[in-house]
Amino acid sequence: MSEKKKSGLGAKTWIVIWVAGLAGQLAWNIENQWFNTFVYGKIGAVPWIITAMVSVSAIVTTFSTFLSGTWSDRLGKRKPFIVWGYIFWGIFTILFGVVDFFTAESSSLAGNVVALGLMVVVADALMSFFGSLGNDAGFNPHLTDITTPENRGPLGAVIAVQPVLATIVGTLIGGIIIDAVGYFAFFLIMGTFVILVGVYCMWAVKDAPTLRPNVDEKGFWHQFAQAFNFKLLWQNKLLLIVLCIFAMFFISFNIYFPYMTIYFIHSLGYDTGIAGVWLGVGLVIAIPFTLIAGKFINKQKFVPVLIVALLMNIVGLGIISITGALSGTGAAMTAVVILGVIFVGGGYMCIYQALMIWCKNLYPESQRGQLEGVRLVFYVLVPMISGPVIAEPIVNNLGIYIAEMEQNGAVVPGYTPSWHLFLIAACVALLTLIPIIGAYLYQKKHPETLYVSSEQEA
Repeated sequence: MSEKKKSGLGAKTWIVIWVAGLAGQLAWNIENQWFNTFVYGKIGAVPWIITAMVSVSAIVTTFSTFLSGTWSDRLGKRKPFIVWGYIFWGIFTILFGVVDFFTAESSSLAGNVVALGLMVVVADALMSFFGSLGNDAGFNPHLTDITTPENRGPLGAVIAVQPVLATIVGTLIGGIIIDAVGYFAFFLIMGTFVILVGVYCMWAVKDAPTLRPNVDEKGFWHQFAQAFNFKLLWQNKLLLIVLCIFAMFFISFNIYFPYMTIYFIHSLGYDTGIAGVWLGVGLVIAIPFTLIAGKFINKQKFVPVLIVALLMNIVGLGIISITGALSGTGAAMTAVVILGVIFVGGGYMCIYQALMIWCKNLYPESQRGQLEGVRLVFYVLVPMISGPVIAEPIVNNLGIYIAEMEQNGAVVPGYTPSWHLFLIAACVALLTLIPIIGAYLYQKKHPETLYVSSEQEA
């Protein structure tokens, strides 16, 4: 049966979902993966830069989504945000690559870790602002607008698979391009691609016919402030609990993920391209898990999916930590790496898929854009600040020494992550069971809150 028959969405809409969705995930993958390896490869083994990049990006992304989401809800339009957000997202991805020129030996800033670190943090923040405008405040609410709780299962599978495909494509192509012509060319090519997708959306995207302006007569900033009215969120307790699941799981995710490719390359010793191949192979094998999960999600079986997927993810992190007892990059090491990635990736994809669809089912229609900002507080802001803050001392104290660098006139050691990082992340992930059990108990007591429909709002 075709995706159109399953979901009621036309072929043109599915093309937009795939093109804009994959482009957005590819751009996020570049930020989450290659910005970090750029720091280690061109500036030095400096965990504080990665912590600063991830944390500042989280703050900017969340603010941008609140701001743009409120604006989008007031206008009753998503298309302009998608189009211009993607175009400027691509422009600032290219501008991030300009930092590469300042790391060259001929530059007066070469070797100045602090100055270069501040440059990449600012460049990343600018990219994140427009990425959030286009993807989080524009594209994600648009997906909610054009679907219903009954047909979001196929969409959920697509949403879950896209980050994985973006990771595979971004890792493989990125490694090849970077090895061949350098970081700037890579960011130039990828940024241009995102710009072209924004231009494509000018004529391909159409706002949902049911979308209407939601204007607070007291003004924009009063409406903006309502997103921070947690009293209203408290009234939708199931949504609050689901958001807490988001926060707890992604704190664990942000402990290890910013360092995952760095670990494969700098700690285990794989070449950039080979590391991408093994990461890609594991993730491809894990993709069918999302199809199975989608069938249960269509039946609103969110809690069972979350529990099984969480345990998969924890087992995967445990498997990757076994690499600390192995040496070299031979068959045994590669088998452990791929098996670990299968479980980590499969668990992550299914959790992300289930939580995204569950949240969309619980959003009141009039506040979808704004509530994407609320979701990002739990999904981005809290985890992306907390995770790296937890990870940095682990890398500095339990990591593998690889080099000495000069910072502010002093010689300091540089470290790459060790297997301990993944084991600690697994322990943190286990805490996600607490809000999952809370959601189960609340749903059992209040089955009518499974999702918020437009009829219920009326």
